Amino acid sequence: MRSVLASLVLILCAGVVRADTALPPPEVDHGCLKLGFDRLSAFKFVIPAYDPVANVKNPPTGEGQIPAQVKAWSGKEAIITGFMLPTKLEGGKATEFLIMANQMACCFGTVPNMNEWVVVRMPQGTEVIQDVPISFYGKLKVGAMFENGYMTGIYEMDAEGAEKTD
Repeated sequence: MRSVLASLVLILCAGVVRADTALPPPEVDHGCLKLGFDRLSAFKFVIPAYDPVANVKNPPTGEGQIPAQVKAWSGKEAIITGFMLPTKLEGGKATEFLIMANQMACCFGTVPNMNEWVVVRMPQGTEVIQDVPISFYGKLKVGAMFENGYMTGIYEMDAEGAEKTD
């Protein structure tokens, strides 16, 4: 029985990296880290419980769950490939959107984990292209982000451009 339980635990934990476990270093392309969601979501992240109505000045961030190696990517130029989900349009172009690991958040899909999306701001805007993987490049920020007291993500990018992926 004990070996069956141990096997079950190993199966459930497969593919999840603890915060103190090293990931292989990402490839570098033209000075940019190539970060796929295989790396961005390689660790378990649980949104800390918080009630913004309680008016706590310092909400919990969950920073301790983010591996040090992932935190070290903050402030670096990166290329991230994923699926666009527009959240703000101006003049027919997306100026804010999510890059997501997959398309399952749409319609009848599942709610992605917090480390399966990147909040992107692109002031100059970009064409809205959905259902096709796109590579975005710009400066990555890693750490808890809040809006109106609610945690909205742990990855943010100030994007400079985008390319369709072949």
